[in-house]
Amino acid sequence: MSVHGDSLRQLLRPLRVYELEGSVNGAELDAQGETLDLIEGVLEEIQREMLVCTAEGRGLEAIESLLARRPVTDRLEERRAALAALLRIGGDSFTLKAINDNLKGCGINAVAGETDTPGKVTVHFPNVPGIPDGIEEMKAIIESILPAHVLIEYVYWYVTWALMEEKFDTWGDIEAIGPTWEELEKMVI
Repeated sequence: MSVHGDSLRQLLRPLRVYELEGSVNGAELDAQGETLDLIEGVLEEIQREMLVCTAEGRGLEAIESLLARRPVTDRLEERRAALAALLRIGGDSFTLKAINDNLKGCGINAVAGETDTPGKVTVHFPNVPGIPDGIEEMKAIIESILPAHVLIEYVYWYVTWALMEEKFDTWGDIEAIGPTWEELEKMVI
């Protein structure tokens, strides 16, 4: 028996007019109840998928199909946040705070900063030594967020001997671990 079929029986029982069990009336209520159960499931899915903050599949795909750029992450919560950030981009999204909020929301570990030169900003990648993985995709998203007339200077940083000396006392400490240069860069952060 269906949940809605039981509800229909509860509604009709006080009338004492219908034979609700083992009859044509009961079978009809069961059929209608099963259909209502199916409809409820579909409506719950539609309700979930229509909001960015609760969507899990089709809703996120539908929103992504409307946008020129896709989030750089596949994890559900980060994907939702990235889509929300991409949807917020508008005519008033060009303050430094709004730009950085949009970058963060898109799942990009980047920070935009002002320079002394009008019409020029820097974008750096904190806690990411060297050139980040997926930089071309990140650049495309960053350049779609920032106004077209703004010159963007990408700033990368690399591990220095001073940073390594802060982290390790001797070369022997480094050799004992045996990291590759890429692993060493990440340890120094």
